Amino acid sequence: MKLLFDMFPVVLFFIAYQMYDIYTATAVIIAATIVQVLYVYIKHKRVEKIHVITLVLVVLLGGLTLILHDENFIKWKPTIVNWGFAVVFLGSHYIGQKNILQRMMDGMIGLPEQVWNRLSWLWIGFFVLSGVANIYVAFNYDTDTWVNFKLFGLMAMTIVFIILQGFYINRHMQDVEPENSTGNEGTKHSTKQNDSTK
Repeated sequence: MKLLFDMFPVVLFFIAYQMYDIYTATAVIIAATIVQVLYVYIKHKRVEKIHVITLVLVVLLGGLTLILHDENFIKWKPTIVNWGFAVVFLGSHYIGQKNILQRMMDGMIGLPEQVWNRLSWLWIGFFVLSGVANIYVAFNYDTDTWVNFKLFGLMAMTIVFIILQGFYINRHMQDVEPENSTGNEGTKHSTKQNDSTK
């Protein structure tokens, strides 16, 4: 559901492009992203960094696209976003005791530390690959192809990656209890079972 919400401006961008042109679509995605961020802030009284970063890039690159009438600026946006996340994920391996993925998710999923590190590196690789794929399509194919790839291609890549990641996590999630889980009760229960088998 969150993925669909995050894709809301991109879907409107796609629809506006099909009905009008790249410049109208750019104006639409700027407005849709502003509305999205305002909605999140009104509902939760806070805004995730990902939405703030996306908003700044959309307004900056989209604004340059409209002012200079050059669609190349908006075409760079997905790549800059993905490479930016790659840098953040990479930096988190050297700042603090846990990488950013582990910090976000270890309260929900229990995994060995080496698995968290592998997952983080996989995400870094995915972000880099997504950025490269976007640039390749944007500057080797026509705008129609890029707009289709921006919605369907990048979303399909993300969904497939998340599914494969889910299988990988499922193989290891029993190895360690999540930090926020009520592990004491489970320990007591297993101790009682052990006592009853003696």
